[in-house]
Amino acid sequence: MSDADTRYMREALELGRRAMGNAWPNPAVGCVIVQGDRVVGRGWTRPGGRPHAEAVALAEAGGAAEGATAYVTLEPCSHHGETPPCAEALIRAGVARVVVPIPDSDPRVSGKGLAMLRAAGVEVVEGVLSEEAARDHAGFFLRLTEGRPLLTLKLATSLDGRIATATGESRWITGPEARARVQGMRACHDAVMVGAGTARADDPQLTVRDREVPRQPVRVVVSRRLDVPLMSQLARTAREVPVWMCHDPGADAALCQAWEGLGATLLPARLRGQHMDMASVLRSLGDQGLTRVLCEGGGALAASLLQAGLVDELVCFTAGMVIGAEGTPAIGALGLERLGAAPRFQLVSAEAVGGDIMHRWERVRV
Repeated sequence: MSDADTRYMREALELGRRAMGNAWPNPAVGCVIVQGDRVVGRGWTRPGGRPHAEAVALAEAGGAAEGATAYVTLEPCSHHGETPPCAEALIRAGVARVVVPIPDSDPRVSGKGLAMLRAAGVEVVEGVLSEEAARDHAGFFLRLTEGRPLLTLKLATSLDGRIATATGESRWITGPEARARVQGMRACHDAVMVGAGTARADDPQLTVRDREVPRQPVRVVVSRRLDVPLMSQLARTAREVPVWMCHDPGADAALCQAWEGLGATLLPARLRGQHMDMASVLRSLGDQGLTRVLCEGGGALAASLLQAGLVDELVCFTAGMVIGAEGTPAIGALGLERLGAAPRFQLVSAEAVGGDIMHRWERVRV
């Protein structure tokens, strides 16, 4: 592995991130094709998962791909699906060398793409920036291994962990810079999820605003009884931007019919006691092809996800204000009696965003 390999793979990873939120159910892949010391082709997975990054980069490179090095952020596919195998396309274009960070764990590929390249005499280099690539593709891998998408929980709180006053006032705890950053987070996730309480209290749109996106995230509402107003913004716009309602299979049939009539997709999931089984909910979302979900509240939904060990990333925006114990807590009751049972996360980064602090955490896996 050379410094050039690291530099071009980093560029490929940046390209792949442009596809996050748009490529599902496929992985968000980036590809850079280099001839000598000149980049001749760039590509990333297009909305809906095709064309693949390699095909886009090869089309741009044209004849300059012959004898070149291709940097691809995931093992090129080897199977015939809706598009021909990318490994085959690289071979046909005469690429001499392929650099990848990690193999694809999809059983249809899983080493077969690299084996196809090697069998054709293409030099293959593995392991370049593997940790970064594994983090970028974590949602795609989770869907393959656990049947669910990666779950990011976003919290915007006061210094004492409150998201609203006792009267319910919450606009705005954090500043405009933090809110703009949240719009960016929505854009790179396949779906934005809230609980029924948040949907009723805030009447949110849950769309990406103030920027152009090729594909709006799916709006997911976890509502056991489907008791979100049928005149809400989500209901009125369900035909424009997808709305998926995760609910109790025994929900009122008239409400099921009403939501379907508005254009929403209904996803029944199991109950755990009197509440939705969040593992079942996330598996339903995985079955639909989602790989990355951003949860924006509320406290009861956040607590359910934490209790079930389903929060993979935690992103907190903390404002410099104190609301007090009478305010609404960001996280509902967890029923903990021992600190040893508390969900734990490790700090990834912290930065000032306007007048607020943004800190990212990853779940500690035991």
